[in-house]
Amino acid sequence: MAVTPNTAKQQLIAGKPALGFQASLARGPAVPQLARAAGYHWLCIDGEHGSTSISDTVQLCVASLPAGIAPIVRARPQALDEAARALDNGAQGVIVPNVNGAREAGNMIEALRYAPRGGRNWGASGIQFGYETPNVAQAQIDMDNEILLVAMIESAEGVANAGEIAATDGVDVLFIGGIDLSLGLGVPSQFGHPRMQSAFETVAAACRQHGKHLGMGGIYDEEWTVKYMRLGARFVAGGSDQAFMLAQAKARARFLESCAQSSKTT
Repeated sequence: MAVTPNTAKQQLIAGKPALGFQASLARGPAVPQLARAAGYHWLCIDGEHGSTSISDTVQLCVASLPAGIAPIVRARPQALDEAARALDNGAQGVIVPNVNGAREAGNMIEALRYAPRGGRNWGASGIQFGYETPNVAQAQIDMDNEILLVAMIESAEGVANAGEIAATDGVDVLFIGGIDLSLGLGVPSQFGHPRMQSAFETVAAACRQHGKHLGMGGIYDEEWTVKYMRLGARFVAGGSDQAFMLAQAKARARFLESCAQSSKTT
C-alpha cells in the first residue's frame, strides 16, 4: 500500500497555504474531521504546553490520516525521542520550539529523519501504509518524504541565525512563534512593531534563499496576518479548538442577548 500523503506538505509544495488547527481541549476522533470540514490541512497536537498524552496523540494521528488531515506534533526540544515515537505511530510532522541555530536544527534532523540525513531508528507501526508496510528500506524513504519538520523561531538569536537554520538539510519550515518572539524582542504582542517586521523579513529572506517555507503562529490580528502572509508565510496556525469555540459561543450569546433586549422594546 502507498504511504498516506501529507496534506500540509502538498499544499506547501503547490505554493498554497497550509492551515493548522490546534487540538487544545478536544481529544476525540471527530476532531480531525471537524478540522477538515472547516477547511484546515493539519492538526497541531501540542506536546509542549498541552496535556496530551502519548495515547491521545496516537489516537488523534490514527483518526487524522484517513480524514486527509496531517497530524503534526509539537514536542519539547529536550524530548525529541517522544517526537520520534509519535512519528512511529502516525504523526506526519514535528514542530520543535526554540531552535536558535544550526546545532538545534541538526539535533532535530538526527533524531527525526532516517539515514542518510539522520539517525532515527526503525520502529514504525506501519499506520501510514494502512499497516501494509513495504520493505523497510523503501518504507523509510517513503515516510521520510512525507515528514514535515518545522523549526520554531522564538528569539532574537533564532532570527539572527535564520540563515544557518534554513540551510540545514532536512528542515522544511521556519515557523515564527509570534507571541514568544515578541516577548524576546521586548515588544510583547506588538505584532506590527518594527522589530517584529524586521524579524519576519529576515526569516522570510532566509527561507527564500534556501528554498524553505515560512510559517507563523500566535498572530491573529487580521491586519498583520495579511501582511505577513503576503511576505510569504504559508504554514500558518489558525487557532485552537478552545479559541474557536469561545469566539463563536460568545458571538452567539451576544446575539441572543440582543434579541432578548430588542423583544422587550417591542
